[in-house]
Amino acid sequence: MVGQTERKIGVTGRDLILARIREGLQRRAPHPLHPHGDATPKLSDNTSPEQFEHWLPEVGHRSEEQLALFVRNCEGLRARFIRCMDLTTACRAFQELAVSHRWKRIAAHRGLLAIPAAEATGLPVLWTDEGYAAQDLDQCDAGLTECDALVAQTGSVLVSTQSAGGRALSVLPPHHVVLARTSQMVPDLACALRDAAQRYKTGWPSYVGFITGPSRTGDIERILVLGAHGPKELTILCVDDPAPGNP
Repeated sequence: MVGQTERKIGVTGRDLILARIREGLQRRAPHPLHPHGDATPKLSDNTSPEQFEHWLPEVGHRSEEQLALFVRNCEGLRARFIRCMDLTTACRAFQELAVSHRWKRIAAHRGLLAIPAAEATGLPVLWTDEGYAAQDLDQCDAGLTECDALVAQTGSVLVSTQSAGGRALSVLPPHHVVLARTSQMVPDLACALRDAAQRYKTGWPSYVGFITGPSRTGDIERILVLGAHGPKELTILCVDDPAPGNP
């Protein structure tokens, strides 16, 4: 009867849905973490990242605490973290990855860390700095990049077109390997962005992004699938910075 009455007076299902949305928008809902009041931080021109620290996971102040947190986050994200005492050790670790995964060709850019690591494999290397065809990059088994920062709070890697050899190198090959130094570890996302703003104050790269674990989706029946829209594997080789007085 109700449906027939609504049709007679010209009320459609669409009208009912829109009416309920309008009604809902008139009611101010409490913040989910503060059901008895609205404690949501307000954004303004004077807002500083420190105002939001209590909303985010706690991060230690010491570098070793931040490194340990980053490693734990990597484990939860199904990313592999390998700490290397020096660049030589990192090159050896990358070579071992190439052998164990039976790579036939890799892609890389000409970064100070990436060049010796790529050459250590003895495999053909597609250097993205020199221009390339997308289908050639698609045929590479792994992409080796450097980065702007490692974020302890979330286990994320901050990359840009400048630090990671363009846009596609960290996305198209099925295995993304990041070479970084322990000095690139920052406590949180805000700090990573502040450092990037300082580094690129004369002109931001055309792309800046955070990579948090390998590509994944759980859209279908909440089943986690890796490699949905990008690399199926993410490996981070973190090189310890040399002691003071050593090269």
